[in-house]
Formats: sequence, structure tokens, C-alpha cells
Amino acid sequence: MESYLFPSIIESNNYEIRNVASDLLHGLKFYEDDLGYIIGYLALSEGIAPGKAINSFPDDLDYKLLAKAALLLSYAKNDSPKNLVTGFPYSIYHVNKSKAEDLLNGTHQITFDPAPFEKAGLTQMITTKVSSVEVIPEIEACAIAARKGDLKKEGNFFMVSIGYGTLEACLITDKGLVYRTITSLVGLNYAINIAIKEISKSFYLGLRTEHQFDVAFKEGKIILNRQELDITQIRKRCLQRYFTDVISPYLKNAWKDDDFKNTKSLLLTGGGSLYGDLVDCFKKDFDFLNVQVVPNPLTFASEGYCIRSLDNSNGDKDAALGMDIGNSTTVVTLFPKKTDAVN
Repeated sequence: MESYLFPSIIESNNYEIRNVASDLLHGLKFYEDDLGYIIGYLALSEGIAPGKAINSFPDDLDYKLLAKAALLLSYAKNDSPKNLVTGFPYSIYHVNKSKAEDLLNGTHQITFDPAPFEKAGLTQMITTKVSSVEVIPEIEACAIAARKGDLKKEGNFFMVSIGYGTLEACLITDKGLVYRTITSLVGLNYAINIAIKEISKSFYLGLRTEHQFDVAFKEGKIILNRQELDITQIRKRCLQRYFTDVISPYLKNAWKDDDFKNTKSLLLTGGGSLYGDLVDCFKKDFDFLNVQVVPNPLTFASEGYCIRSLDNSNGDKDAALGMDIGNSTTVVTLFPKKTDAVN
């Protein structure tokens, strides 16, 4: 089982882009209604103002394009028909479930431009088949990955998935999710917007989009007026404010004292768990629990989707596909095989 991820950003582009990427993953460009779009890493390097709406719906263009990019990438790694499993944050899961099933199920024709990663690339079309689609809550996928993935977690535990647009939290027992404890609240973009406002008091940030600034936030540095600015301390303060003002009060209301009786563990996943300053806030606030960051937090939910898909496929690895269209990162997880499907 392997995961492939790219930034969840798009931008329309009908210009020729040739031989600027190493492979399809870093050179995603395809066409929708005769208009070209660059996706992910290519949009980050060649785009002017690439972006994506927060928690977009399946009938939104950005969701459709990211889903198509994910299907193209999965086809390039394994061209067998797929039993796809994907999901949404619990707060928007019910309203999006049937729409996503309708969008993703069936046969998809994708016209893409290989020129960004091939010297003599000519426009190609592939046809990929999705035999079935299951949509589950994202937090459930994280629970599946914790139980059946490399972690092999046993007993009761709290799970907190800190995404860019949404934070999801839940108590998980041997019987499954405790739905009363599910909490959905604003994600890391809360802290990032605070940082943007703080830095903009002293510096002109230009026309950077929120997603472009997210890259600088991750790196802890940004180039302004041709000089490198260290923003690690600003980032630390903003993450601490995010935890104090948003996360801690919400979790205190969602999790009751009785929930802690038979639970000694708290698992953190999602992009937010990669920030040590934010993890330290959890460890301080929940010093009576064993707070642990899961392996591969960026791909953890997608791994859970893929494990569920493998179960749905009766163990057929070629048919298994997990897809996580996140607000910051899109991930596909599958069992690759040697293929010449994309030349």
C-alpha cells in the first residue's frame, strides 16, 4: 500500500508548459470543457494565484478537478477498475455523501497534457472505471487506519484529526465511534489567517493566496522584499492562540469526564500534528493522557479509506483505492503495479 499526495490547489492555464516537472505527480495538467487546468505542485510552481475553496462540495469545480486529478494519478499507478472509498469531515458528510457517489461512480474519460513532464508530450486521453463508491466520515477512516494499519491500536482512544479547513475529534471504542463525542471545528487556516494579519502589519505580502502563504507557514520562513523572514515565533504564537481560543474550549464541551474513565490515549493526525508547538499544547492540556502523533499523519485518513476499500474488494489489491481530497493536500492510496497506462 502506497500513498501519493499533492497540494489541493488549481488554476486555469491554456499556455504551453513543457518539460518543467519530473513526473505526472509534479506535472498534473488536464482539460475540462476545453479549458486547461494545472493542479497541485505544477500550480504551485507555475500558477499566479492558485487556490481552492474551504470544504468545497462535490458539485464545485475545484472538487471535481481535484477528484479527476486523483483518478488520473491512481490510473497511472494501477489501471484496474477500482472500488473507491473517500469521505468528508463529519459536519458536511451527510450533505455531500450522495453527491460524491454520483460524481465518482462510473467511467471517467480524462484528457491530460503530458508536456510538463515529457519533452515530446502530446495530449492523451485515458478511460478509468470506478466500479463502486463508498463515502464515510473522515474520522472513521482515521479510526480504521489506527486499528488495521501499521499502528494496530487496541482499546479505547481519542482521535483528533487537525486538517487545514476542519479539525475533527472523537472518542473511539472497540465498538466504533462514539457519535456524541464527534466534534468538527475550524482547522489550521484559523492560525494561518492570524499569522497573515500579524505579518501584514509590518510587511506587504503582495498578492499571495492563503494556500501560498500556507507553504511559508509550514516552512517557518517567507521571502518579503527580497529578504528571508523567520516566522517560527509568529507561527508558535498563532498556533497557541488557535489551541487556547478554539480547540481547548470545544473539546471541553464535547468530551465529558466519564469519557476519560477507560481511555488513556489520544492520537493526533492530519497536517496540524506536524507542528510541534501545537502538539505541545495538547500534551500540556491533556497531561493525564498518552498523546501520540500517528505515523504518516498526512496520508493517515487516505490509508484508512484504502483499507476499507480492500475489505470491500474482498482482498483484491488491484481494486482497492482510497482518496482523501483535503483542503490543503489531496492523497490517493492504493497498491501500485507496473503499468504503461500513462506514457
